[in-house]
Amino acid sequence: MERQELRAAGSLAAVFSVRLLGLFMIYPVFAAYAGGLSHANSYLIGEALGIYGLTQGVLQIPFGLLSDKVGRKVMIVAGLILFALGSAIAAVSTSIGGVIVGRALQGSGAVGSVILALVADLTSEENRTKAMAMVGITIGASFMIALGTGPIVATFVGVRGIFWLMVGLGFVGVAITLWAVPNPPRLRVHRDAETVPALIGAALRNGELLRLDFGIFVLHAMLTAGFLVVPGLLRATLHIPARGQWMVYLPVLIVSIIAMLPAIIVAERYRRMKAVFVSAVAVLAVSQAMLYFGSGNLFVLLAALTIFFSAFNVMEASLPSLITKVAPPDAKGTAMGLYSSLQFLGVFAGGLVGGLAHQHGGSAGVFALTAIVALIWLVVAATMAQPSFLTTRLLPVADEKTKDSEGLAAKLRQVPGVAEAVVIPAERLAYLKVDSALFDAALAQSLAGAS
Repeated sequence: MERQELRAAGSLAAVFSVRLLGLFMIYPVFAAYAGGLSHANSYLIGEALGIYGLTQGVLQIPFGLLSDKVGRKVMIVAGLILFALGSAIAAVSTSIGGVIVGRALQGSGAVGSVILALVADLTSEENRTKAMAMVGITIGASFMIALGTGPIVATFVGVRGIFWLMVGLGFVGVAITLWAVPNPPRLRVHRDAETVPALIGAALRNGELLRLDFGIFVLHAMLTAGFLVVPGLLRATLHIPARGQWMVYLPVLIVSIIAMLPAIIVAERYRRMKAVFVSAVAVLAVSQAMLYFGSGNLFVLLAALTIFFSAFNVMEASLPSLITKVAPPDAKGTAMGLYSSLQFLGVFAGGLVGGLAHQHGGSAGVFALTAIVALIWLVVAATMAQPSFLTTRLLPVADEKTKDSEGLAAKLRQVPGVAEAVVIPAERLAYLKVDSALFDAALAQSLAGAS
């Protein structure tokens, strides 16, 4: 990657991470804190934990589309200010209702799609995949760091302090956006990174994509519902408050990351993606059954958490990869946009329904619910088609070649290693799905005619 591209990808990954750190840092400590707020009950605590997912999921795509018109940085700064404002409201609120309002406002700054669009603006077609991978790795690392360090931070500043920390992180993100992120030379719609409204209908009719969207919805619903009750179970079995439970989460997360790596290597290198994917869903279901039947036993509880997060990490890594394999070459951005929205809506559903189950059935009610949902997901996953091991490639097209886009696409489909090809004349780009081991890049470039 060029130095300017590295700067762009690194600074935008930093913007993503400072926001996620704040959002997920409160997960392990929120339920215990919210129980002391006025008018709180189990249902409203769940709503407060998950409500940011509703506004985030609903506004993710509109934020991205609006950024095409008013500018990427404008929307990122506006979203981060909304995030900071919501964090401040949650910090000063003494009632559960005030925290719900603050969390909803936090989520309304739905800048994820805008950040990815700006990454695309600032990188060349051949380096865009690397830049997106850099952002994706940062997101995953931020999530794990936040869960592991949240209780440690709460020990020193409390949960209110974490909310104030979010305010600070929001303005750090603004500063990075304004002064570290390069200005794009021009704004373009990137079908590999953005949602295209005309393609949403086709994406929603694609059964394989819907299976994956259902998966990320269920995965984050299970995570959110679990954090409504797991801190209380750890407190009952280990006799340590939520703020001291980093001693449990940190080793569990480290072991889960180590366990994830062989599974991903087998899935990608040895092309066993479906087998690994279905196995991970089955393991998730087993972990929820263990929590339902044996959550009162310390060893069962710790084993179930380790198993859950190991499978969770496998799914977090494999689901985006599957989306890119399944989506049509010119609709990858649209597929990823819908996937991201369903992920956040899953957070909301997990908080809302998990809180309701907790209020009426206790921790057993929550785990009965998540176990049933995991079994439904297992059936859905088992019926998925064997994924192709294809990657998306973008190929610049010479002006004169765009006059016969259908003819060029037909020629490109004849190139060794090319499975699908779509040429978009207005963008002067060809979107290809290729088998990297067989792809004749030189022949494809000569056909496209761009230097």
